[in-house]
Amino acid sequence: MKRPSFLQGVGFALLASFSGGVLFSVLVGPLPSDIVLRSLIAMLGLGYTLYLLSRSSERVGRLTTVMLWSVMFCVSWFGAPSLPIYLLVHVSAIWLVRSLYYYSSVLSALLDLGLCGMSLATALWATAHTGNIFLAIWCFFVGQALFVAIPASMRRAHEAGDREPIDDAIFQRAYRTAEAALRRLSMHN
Repeated sequence: MKRPSFLQGVGFALLASFSGGVLFSVLVGPLPSDIVLRSLIAMLGLGYTLYLLSRSSERVGRLTTVMLWSVMFCVSWFGAPSLPIYLLVHVSAIWLVRSLYYYSSVLSALLDLGLCGMSLATALWATAHTGNIFLAIWCFFVGQALFVAIPASMRRAHEAGDREPIDDAIFQRAYRTAEAALRRLSMHN
């Protein structure tokens, strides 16, 4: 499967913000807002993780990733950290999944970490200025959709590790053919 596109990320952002906004509006009355927010963060985090895994070409470790995400969820839910720390744990899990499944260089993963921080800051800014959960979720996931612009590897193509090894037999045959052609040309002149 090929990498997700920016438009697919925007589509996920729209779906997540709509469903998150509706769920928050419905559940915030009968349940405490802290529990609703924690549940919403967990559901959206799991949904985005499953989306990333479904769009990744890497097939190894998917079940393990989902199981580790579940363990992380349980530990962070029952470990009772504050809501900001709980949110950071889930954003870090998203970053870790993308780093493992989409990048092959440390620099790319660090750029993605910066993108996660920028997305979180944008969502917090939207929440502080509007108080609208729909807009906060939208800002976060539209920022996350930009990860497609980060190249999988930041290594240069001319580095020694990226060159294809040349088969000696093929090279030697081409070399002998070129020498024979040069000899024939020099004999005719």
